[in-house]
Amino acid sequence: MINIFIVDDHELYLEGITLLLGRYEDISVVGTSGTGKGLLDKLNNLPDNVILLLDVQLPDTEPEELLMGIREQRPSIRVIFLTLMRGTRFLHKLMKFDIQGYILKSAPVEELIDALHIVDEGGTSFSKDVDLQTRTEDARNTITIDSRKVDDILTRREKEVLEYVCKEFSNSEIAAKLFLSVGTVETHRKRIIAKLGVNNTVGLVKYALRNGLID
Repeated sequence: MINIFIVDDHELYLEGITLLLGRYEDISVVGTSGTGKGLLDKLNNLPDNVILLLDVQLPDTEPEELLMGIREQRPSIRVIFLTLMRGTRFLHKLMKFDIQGYILKSAPVEELIDALHIVDEGGTSFSKDVDLQTRTEDARNTITIDSRKVDDILTRREKEVLEYVCKEFSNSEIAAKLFLSVGTVETHRKRIIAKLGVNNTVGLVKYALRNGLID
């Protein structure tokens, strides 16, 4: 049995996809939520073999922050996004959280069912209309939210960590400077990457340079 937990903020769509999947004898919808917080509250009680079927645009959380919360609680849980968003740059932002699938809502039902079976068997499945080959290394490190001010995005502690990251301090060195544990610094680093929409330290430095955070 393939266990599915669905998250979508549109009630009619949520009920529709639940009814649709209920037609298949080998698929069981074990729960639903209209918010990311609702998912996180229930996450630890879900079966080990559950597949999360998530909408990208939720009212209470950004997808990167939701994925970070999922990976902190259940690192190995499988995630498929079901979305209207076709952009490959956006997809790559999600790929760094080790998602297993990305299916467009405009895809045929058979494509979704095939994706659920593939992911259940340990594979990955991405919509045929999404061309992963167009993502270059430059695109991966493109800054995507320059119009937002850093003060509106990062906490004071996150800005401190970012400053030391840009100065090429290691996690252990940052921990010593800020009187934090190495694990806490690593968590801050991951949150900064998610909030700024970049994918690695190179992206962080590019963002900091572009926004005048470092010389």
